[in-house]
Amino acid sequence: MNIALIHFRVGETDGVSLEMDKWRKILKKMGHHTMYIAGSEGTSKATIIPELFYRDEFDLMLNDECYVKLENYDEKGLIKAVVDRAKVIEEQFVKIFKENEIDLIVPNNLFCLGRSPHIGMALYNAIKRTNVKVVNHHHDFYWEREFFQNPTISFIEDILEKYFPPVDFGENMKHAVINKLAQVDIKDKKGIDAKVIPNVFDFNAELWEKDEFNLDFKEKLGITENQILFLQATRVTNRKAIELAVDLMHELNKEENKKMMIGKTLYNGKVFNKNTEYVLALVGMHEGGDGYEEKLINHAKELNVNMIINPNLVDHSRHINENGDKIYSLWDAYVYCDMITYPSIYEGWGNQFLEGLFAKKPQIVYEYTVFESDIKEKNFNIISLGNSYKERENRLAYISDKKIQEAAKEVESYLCDKEKYYKSVEENFEIGKNNFSMGSLEILLKDLFS
Repeated sequence: MNIALIHFRVGETDGVSLEMDKWRKILKKMGHHTMYIAGSEGTSKATIIPELFYRDEFDLMLNDECYVKLENYDEKGLIKAVVDRAKVIEEQFVKIFKENEIDLIVPNNLFCLGRSPHIGMALYNAIKRTNVKVVNHHHDFYWEREFFQNPTISFIEDILEKYFPPVDFGENMKHAVINKLAQVDIKDKKGIDAKVIPNVFDFNAELWEKDEFNLDFKEKLGITENQILFLQATRVTNRKAIELAVDLMHELNKEENKKMMIGKTLYNGKVFNKNTEYVLALVGMHEGGDGYEEKLINHAKELNVNMIINPNLVDHSRHINENGDKIYSLWDAYVYCDMITYPSIYEGWGNQFLEGLFAKKPQIVYEYTVFESDIKEKNFNIISLGNSYKERENRLAYISDKKIQEAAKEVESYLCDKEKYYKSVEENFEIGKNNFSMGSLEILLKDLFS
């Protein structure tokens, strides 16, 4: 079959882009011809529909009109703007489907998230006109996100009900979700039977290691040999709750705690001394709302935490940019960190968790709901931040001092025990390989696309 995978963007380091790459690899192995349709192509090659771009100014404005406040339109004007935009996008979908003789499409989040309701409407109408078959890949639903809970007009509520996701294509439309809770949700809310296909990783791939290209990564990031590097590999956005990692760095860097570490030999043979510092590095794209990044920076400053933010150093894959600067892959960042922070309070599944398993680095994890329902049962070795948080007045998350202190002690025990450090990550790798490999994805996709 000729299959088109569709999303707002491809070829970036977000979880959806990375997961699409895995699906495409398996679909090609199964003998299908594949292509990407997106609003931007990053480091991948895609057929571009500019109106799908997640940073398109008109699209961002329309989303605010639909979900925040009517400022540029009255109700009638907004309805017309949404419908007109949908028609423009619909025509492009139809043209691409026909020119490329597309048999089946795989929309990623276009029929579930609620973002850009005009895109969902456009794709729905294009499917009706072309009779193309559909396998939906739902990562997040609009009812899970506060932003999409209260549309500004009833017309948008009606669109969400009709198109997110649609229920009237019969056997021509299948649905895949990424966790058990979503499977129950879509059945309860829409009466749709969906197949659970979790995030996976290619555990048979060549391991990420130091090489000539990445040899200067730490230097370019600004990390010295006397610093212990904690990597936050996710996007910088509110639900990632990176402030919990900042709180942990603050606890680790307390004078009384560092004093107890002085003279101890670390897992990598280095000796902890009075100048050793714990550093948190953020290399993901910045997509937070409500001034999240600024709040995060201020929080780190208040706690005197060395937090390095450099989203321009890392991309979906290695390359040299137009200025002649070396751009590293996300995998290069994993090679040089000592530990990984994963404090997300909400995830549809957990792509970065799998990457951490493959990288063979200890992970500090907040046990978000899907972690508890779909992942915890596999008994991975993690440093836990618990499963309960509250919010400060500025809406940054926090957990109890006791939990932060317990996590800090566990971090120290990993760093000072070479056998524990390496044994735990090897065990995690094997558990991941046995449960969330590309082989398991191939079995699931063969059934889904049969």
